[in-house]
Amino acid sequence: MKKNVWVTLVSLGLIGALVGCNGVGQKETATSSPIPQVQKQEEAKSVEAKGSKLIGLADLVPHNDLMNEVKPILKEKGIEVEIVSTASDATWLDKLNNGEVDFAFFAHWPYVEEYNETNGAKIANVGNIHVEPIAAYSVKYTKTEEIPEHAKFIIPNDATNAYRALKIIEQAGFIKLDPNLKELKASVKDIIEYIKPIEIVEIDSIQIIGLAQDFDVYITNTNKALEAGVDTTKYLFREAADSPYANIVAVKEEKKDDPAIKALVEALRSDAIQTFIEEKYNGAVIPAK
Repeated sequence: MKKNVWVTLVSLGLIGALVGCNGVGQKETATSSPIPQVQKQEEAKSVEAKGSKLIGLADLVPHNDLMNEVKPILKEKGIEVEIVSTASDATWLDKLNNGEVDFAFFAHWPYVEEYNETNGAKIANVGNIHVEPIAAYSVKYTKTEEIPEHAKFIIPNDATNAYRALKIIEQAGFIKLDPNLKELKASVKDIIEYIKPIEIVEIDSIQIIGLAQDFDVYITNTNKALEAGVDTTKYLFREAADSPYANIVAVKEEKKDDPAIKALVEALRSDAIQTFIEEKYNGAVIPAK
């Protein structure tokens, strides 16, 4: 009996020695491939974005239309998006700057930049999404040539949209702007000549369409026109398609690298959304380059 036990132990020892000599255990450890650093980083970002909730502000048209298109895409990635308002007002960038929301999707960069300069804010542009050419409309006239002398024009009063409006009024042959304007900002004070006698009134852009009946010509942003049901193909004159005023996704500077925000921008700039814009808005809204 003792002899059999001794033989068994010796046999086991020899087997262990042979396994050790063959290095099977070491080989298995050496050949187990570690996750590359880049892959680890991407997985970390994915985990961080998954289960995220973004709270945002988006104008009704076309911004909220686009958000409704990307919500299912983001939901598949584990990102929930809640739009808390679709009626923009002058407090929206305040709400973003105060941290009440994660992003705002309603304005172009020069408008946001002006806000930053005025308020000492640090709001960043994380993606150009679309362009809404600003245009001149009328409830009284169908052609630019019909506009009489001493006609009353109403335009937005913020410096960037006022510049855009005044620029197309200039291109239509009514005025001349100061050629030495150093920035894409202006007001009626920058008109150096009235080629045709007209009156131009500046007012908050939110009120313009409601006052359209009181003016011969009103100039407004495309999203405001679309929201009000204005036929945007029946403009008198408008900005060219190469306008630099792309609508952006705006966030606080500290949030610009947030994985969920990056996923939002990627979805809004996808081929599917660009095709949606082109097919739905018939040139009134144009995908940003």
